[in-house]
Amino acid sequence: MKKRENRQGVTLVHTGDGKGKSSSAFGVVFRAAAWGMKVCVIQFIKGKWKTGEQKAAQSFENIEWHTLGDGFTWDTKNPEQDIKTSRAIWDLCKEKVRSHDYDVLVFDEINYCSGYGWISGAEIAQFIAEEKPSWMHLILTGRNAAPEVIDVADTVTEMKMIKHAYKEKGIKAQQGIEF
Repeated sequence: MKKRENRQGVTLVHTGDGKGKSSSAFGVVFRAAAWGMKVCVIQFIKGKWKTGEQKAAQSFENIEWHTLGDGFTWDTKNPEQDIKTSRAIWDLCKEKVRSHDYDVLVFDEINYCSGYGWISGAEIAQFIAEEKPSWMHLILTGRNAAPEVIDVADTVTEMKMIKHAYKEKGIKAQQGIEF
């Protein structure tokens, strides 16, 4: 593994209305951890669900995992609380970047927060441009990535929905596949 000072960190954005944004990021999490990199995952929207990814991460001493969201925001009964929670999670994200303790950080579903106007895309982009160390890898997931975030990213992938089991057949999220 290259030393930090010899590494070129990248910022990846996984966005779009299709499935697989978080799953793709978690694939990178496990790849990086297997190489001995220190990884931190911070989840914005997802509530206290137990997921296979989080369970698998417990097998690695070098993965730190935070699931801090209030749950799926389209079901919200208290948008003011969702904003407060998202701002607190964003503060934790900034703290983790500034600590320089991690090689890879994932801000899972942060793009939703900017899409809802809770954290501006300009604020996220400015922080990345000004404070992310050059050796650090950063992954931001979620629909509606802000144009400013897309501009500062090194790689942006848009997941496009062609067909969805729930929308087409009413099949709910399946354990081991979606969580």
